[in-house]
Amino acid sequence: MPKTKFCEGLSDISDSYSAIIFDQWGVLHDGKKAFDGVVDCLKELRGRKKYIILLSNSDLCEKDNKALLKKAGIGPSLYDKIMTVGEVIAKGIETQSGDKVFDNIGKKCYSFHVGERHSFMRDTGVKYVDSIKDADFVLMSGHDRLAKPANQLDAELKEIVKNGTRTLFAVPDSRGLLSANYLMGVGLLNRKLRQYGGVIHSIGKPYKPIFQRCIDLLQTKDIFPGQAVMVGDTMAHDMIGADMAGIDTCFVKSGMHNGSFKKASTPAEVDRALSILIGQYNVRPTYLIPNVTWGKALPDRKHRRRLQPGEPVKRRLKKRKL
Repeated sequence: MPKTKFCEGLSDISDSYSAIIFDQWGVLHDGKKAFDGVVDCLKELRGRKKYIILLSNSDLCEKDNKALLKKAGIGPSLYDKIMTVGEVIAKGIETQSGDKVFDNIGKKCYSFHVGERHSFMRDTGVKYVDSIKDADFVLMSGHDRLAKPANQLDAELKEIVKNGTRTLFAVPDSRGLLSANYLMGVGLLNRKLRQYGGVIHSIGKPYKPIFQRCIDLLQTKDIFPGQAVMVGDTMAHDMIGADMAGIDTCFVKSGMHNGSFKKASTPAEVDRALSILIGQYNVRPTYLIPNVTWGKALPDRKHRRRLQPGEPVKRRLKKRKL
């Protein structure tokens, strides 16, 4: 297996790809403001005609996510498409199609969540029901608040399995399943349902459906997985998911796993810290960058548009003096 290439910035690899897929939180912004260097980096990529997808395990719909990004200083001119878990689920339910998960899924939903309904479901025409027997599908989210502890919901879980009710799990992200919510809340609910024989369709990184949506979108632009790179900060979601989808990966050292590199000041120490993460998650990033910045300026000749298969080479003829 080739070693991870350490890079100063995205300029080191930009010429090798036609599309860049970015994770958002912890990579491009902190929820309130874009990190230093991010906007300039995106402008450089846009100037070189790179197709940019922002991929997030957020449950926000595209409209709300776009507003959040704009407030953080990342305007819509800096990317081509936002792909979120909330948007994928909402579109799938609206169209009743997509990756077989949403085929004829219905519009009657049972949820264990108490409080305000999931925002991404508001325009789907879904009706929430109080009984699993009346439900077409069950929806769980990594951010759900349960009315009672998961270990008191065995009867409901067994009812789901008995009826074969399709179950969606939105935002399967460790950042949404921390501490009590993971041990006693939705995380436990998810594990117990699987133990009873339930089938759960997880929508979000690192699972296939959301990466397949990205691949399908890129192929409409004549861009294939080998021409794209995923830039992210989590081994469990960004690196594993993209790797399984056949997409090269660029790991951002300053993100979610920053603590693993606190005592790593030399390339050799960084390599050792990275090797520990690789051993834990069984995936090796193609590249590593400190954070999302452009890096060193490269000659313009390196950024000429790549020829598509079968496209003839256009040569500029010099005018001769008569």
